[in-house]
Amino acid sequence: MHVVLASTSPYRRQLLQRICPEFVIDAPEIDEAPHAGESPHALVVRLAEAKARAVATRHPAALIIGSDQVALTATGILNKPGSESNAIRQLQAIRDTTVTFLTGVCVLNSKSGRCQIAVETTAVTFRDLSDAAIKNYVARERPYDCAGAFKAEGLGIALVRRMTADDPTNLIGLPLVRLVTMLTAEGFDVLGPV
Repeated sequence: MHVVLASTSPYRRQLLQRICPEFVIDAPEIDEAPHAGESPHALVVRLAEAKARAVATRHPAALIIGSDQVALTATGILNKPGSESNAIRQLQAIRDTTVTFLTGVCVLNSKSGRCQIAVETTAVTFRDLSDAAIKNYVARERPYDCAGAFKAEGLGIALVRRMTADDPTNLIGLPLVRLVTMLTAEGFDVLGPV
């Protein structure tokens, strides 16, 4: 059974390559807007599953991986900033605070219909950064496509005072420790012969 990543994220693709040498990428093209009154946890669960199901008909005998992430602050959800000015504003708002990143992951077996979903949590406490440091980071890293403008796999690590997680890949957008367990439950041996 082959593996499909229902995402066009280069970060998720790089992570999945660590544990799966061959897989197909298929863009799910779904509406990612939150529903009225939807909790952040429910949002990442719904979107991770929706992404997997959106490509399932094109891959009738595959293990399909969907994932979604939100950054949760005391005042609400931080989305992908999309621009330099929004990235700067987001980072100014979260400096010297703790942000919770929720990463939802779904493994859908399109042959059997079995669906596994999990949410992993990472707490990140940011340094008390100056406006100049934030602007320099944004100019160098251009984290416009990252929740909360935080790119942990790059220079963003310099923004962090402390991080608490069971799996450091949660923060990059695909929790590999949990994913290995989910794939194994579907008979996919990550450590098997190539």
